[in-house]
Amino acid sequence: MRYRLRRPAAFRLEDSRGCGEVDVPVSRVRILVADDYKPWRVHARKLLQEQLDCRISEACDGIEAVQKATLLRPDIVLLDISMPTMNGIEAAERIQQATPGSRVIFLTQNTDSEIMSATLNAGAKGYVLKANAATELLPVIAAALPDRSPV
Repeated sequence: MRYRLRRPAAFRLEDSRGCGEVDVPVSRVRILVADDYKPWRVHARKLLQEQLDCRISEACDGIEAVQKATLLRPDIVLLDISMPTMNGIEAAERIQQATPGSRVIFLTQNTDSEIMSATLNAGAKGYVLKANAATELLPVIAAALPDRSPV
């Protein structure tokens, strides 16, 4: 299923309980993807651009993520946990202080429950495993966006 988010528009997501579809009103989404592994950033960009009407910026480490988030004020910040210069959890805390309107979602390989709790304590609005990004990322983004109906 493809999602086209246009201004003003809506897209349909299948209800996670299998009870039909849900209309979610959206406008163009600004997303910052922060990951130290360039092939993953390219993959995430492709996945998002195929399904969303969005503007995507990239950062290759935690410090750059904080700098770009402060400058660009994205709607969504997708952060990996393990990045050089500053880990994703510390970056999330700083991003939340600098741009409280940005919603942080962790997109990571890390399955440790203590780390997951730390991300939520840092202000994250979602946590998606990279292996599940193709099916879980769009619903998590839709649920995290302000003034949008949760999915």
